[in-house]
Amino acid sequence: MKLYITPGSPYARIARMVIIEKRLESRIEIIPAQTRIAGSPYYDINPSGRVPYLIRDDGVGLEESAVICAYVDHLDGKPAFDLPAGDAAWEARRLEALARSMIDGLSVWNRELSRSENERSPTIIRHEARRAERMVGLWERGIGHPLMHGTLNMAQITLACALGLDARIPEFQWRTGHPKLSSWYDRIAARPSFAATAPPGQQE
Repeated sequence: MKLYITPGSPYARIARMVIIEKRLESRIEIIPAQTRIAGSPYYDINPSGRVPYLIRDDGVGLEESAVICAYVDHLDGKPAFDLPAGDAAWEARRLEALARSMIDGLSVWNRELSRSENERSPTIIRHEARRAERMVGLWERGIGHPLMHGTLNMAQITLACALGLDARIPEFQWRTGHPKLSSWYDRIAARPSFAATAPPGQQE
């Protein structure tokens, strides 16, 4: 199998972390893709141009990190990241959705920074910075939730990959004033899967 990624994508990082956590590195080849470039050969592989994108052994492609992670998790018949049973499943979905919303906003912010300075929108940057500030405050208050501790799950991975975007966005100084979230993040950041998938610095 082949997983197409860009090194700085938090969505690709989520999928890469699951691959490492499942110890499936030998089964899935990681391939850097060229995106946002006119005429990129990658568009012949995935016309949407998005990453991550998994080509299964049967040649079928899967898009969206959540779909890819679920597929990868079940490859060995021993899923580790399925939703918990009962009402806890809705809590897990809720938390993962909150973390994904944070990634979405930060990705828009980072995308603006990738533009030429004269093409950047100060309005968009300001909007996303404020959104990120609100979300960090929300997580500081809610990081004690039982599902954000214990066995690694998709909500934890997604939130960690969102916070890890501080490597790409220097202005995203989320640690200040958020000791609980910082302590939580340091625990996840110590995992080999997190260290191995660290993004390059802003606009490498």
